[in-house]
Amino acid sequence: MIFVNWFINALVIMVAAYLLPGVHVENLWTALIVALVMGILNLLIKPLLIVLTLPITVVTFGLFLLVINALMVLLVSYIVRGFTVDSFGWALLFSILISLINLVLPKK
Repeated sequence: MIFVNWFINALVIMVAAYLLPGVHVENLWTALIVALVMGILNLLIKPLLIVLTLPITVVTFGLFLLVINALMVLLVSYIVRGFTVDSFGWALLFSILISLINLVLPKK
């Protein structure tokens, strides 16, 4: 089941990269690596960032979490070869689009 979710996330990354001209993914293999690295970073680093930025997150009514997600996408683009994001704005749109696509996908 975890491999199915991993593959679906890779496909979602491919679709989002296809729709956004500022995000580039070389191939499906790269998308699989991006999904894996993004999952690991979201598991290990994102909770720490959320705790450290809690005051600004509360003041902005949670909208600062979008900035954290965009920063995570930029970090993944720095780590994974074949996955590039042209700017912070594209990373922000990419993270929003990924979230929206995952929202409409059926949960198992």
